Amino acid sequence: MPIKLFSSFIEGVSAKEVEVEVETPSGLFLFQMVGLPDEVAKESKERVILALKNSGIKPPQNLGKKLIVNLAPATLKKKGSFFDLAVAVGYAFSTKQMGKVSFDNKIFVGELSFDGSLREVPGILAIALLAKKENKILVFPESQKNEVDIVDDLKIIYAKNLSELLKKLEREEVDLTSGKIPQVDLKYEIDFSQIQGQKRAKRALEIAAAGEHHLLMLGSPGCGKTLLAKALVSILPQMTKEEIIEVSKIYGAFKGSFSLIFERPFRAPHHTSSVSAIIGGGNPIRPGEVTLAHRGVLFLDEFPEFRRDVLEALREPLEEGWVRICRKEGSFLFPADFFLVAASNPCPCGYFLDEEKECTCSFSQIEKYKRKLSGPIMDRIDIKIKVSRQETNLFSKEKEEPSSKIRERVERARKIQQKRYKNEPFSSNGKMPISAIKKYIQLSLEEERFLKESIKGLSLSPRSFHKVLKVARTIADLEGEEKIKREFLLEALSYQELSLER
Repeated sequence: MPIKLFSSFIEGVSAKEVEVEVETPSGLFLFQMVGLPDEVAKESKERVILALKNSGIKPPQNLGKKLIVNLAPATLKKKGSFFDLAVAVGYAFSTKQMGKVSFDNKIFVGELSFDGSLREVPGILAIALLAKKENKILVFPESQKNEVDIVDDLKIIYAKNLSELLKKLEREEVDLTSGKIPQVDLKYEIDFSQIQGQKRAKRALEIAAAGEHHLLMLGSPGCGKTLLAKALVSILPQMTKEEIIEVSKIYGAFKGSFSLIFERPFRAPHHTSSVSAIIGGGNPIRPGEVTLAHRGVLFLDEFPEFRRDVLEALREPLEEGWVRICRKEGSFLFPADFFLVAASNPCPCGYFLDEEKECTCSFSQIEKYKRKLSGPIMDRIDIKIKVSRQETNLFSKEKEEPSSKIRERVERARKIQQKRYKNEPFSSNGKMPISAIKKYIQLSLEEERFLKESIKGLSLSPRSFHKVLKVARTIADLEGEEKIKREFLLEALSYQELSLER
């Protein structure tokens, strides 16, 4: 009779459950694995046999046994070294070299070393969430306990090596995860206190962070656009437990990170990146930069230089917060709820708006460049600002406001929005659909007339009307005001006009 155990592996950023059948018939030694294993899974033969031998378990060749493994379902391609532990435990039980154990309520994952020690596997957090959902005990390497411990009330069995694990299984030594978030003191690369001047740009970033509004910065090379973008993560609210789990799950599955992620991601892909690099895809299917930026910042420097198909492909994740990639292997859904920050020069040489250097571009070159800064993707950007070059005095004694103070205001505004939208599928002003604007944003007749006249006078698109309302709502939340005042509308309007005029 074959021994049946459960294991799991990572497909995309999610965990898939696999049934591992282990049969040990008598005969000349043979190790065979079926069920569409990849090359890494097939190589478990050497790892498992030597780990058994060095853990005091008689290997198949010493007992005149074959070792045949089936990974079910057979139609699903299995990848990685996740199944080593399940195969070794199944063999030990099948050959009566360990005591009685119940396998129906357990998921076994772990890579084996030759000496029998258990090595980490990528995506353990996703597998732990699967075990929690299935109400099963997770059996895994001890070195990954800190990562798994964030899941609430998950039953676990862990060990450093195979021999220790077999003893724990026989004694049914089950622990329970605490579900607590470790205390971490975050250190940011760039703090707002390190950036001199740029009051208007800093204010725009604060508003963008408070309402999750996508933002575009336009300015000459060297004026500080990249520095400001990098500093943005330092004023974003600290991640909640759910967000830490989401981001750690992605990085554990894709990047092979074996620790929790507490700082919001900041991704800055090069402008030559392909659609599959930004959105996801390839063979095998891998998440793109929009997924790696989930719950964080996607910074696109040299924004107009990105290929048009790349920019067009951003429209779906910007609106939906996820990406669906369909291939012959199946359909993959990747999370992509990110904060877009784009930066651009005003012209190909970069100095059209500069007060110090002369622009060398022709009129036609500038017009062609301006056309790149238009279209559907620009309609999804709520805040647009010009960033000017600032004189830097390294010995200035003037103190700039630190990120911690700005973050306090941002978090306060976010809490107001979360409370307001507690019964909605969105939680911030920037994510508010047009259908909800009338419900949550009301203006007096006088202010509504003023806004319509301003939109018309500035020759802004009808979509800009809704952008101004959402940004003004965020400004009011930062100020702790329920009513949207005219001064808030004026400031919101100032972030809509982005004319390329000296």
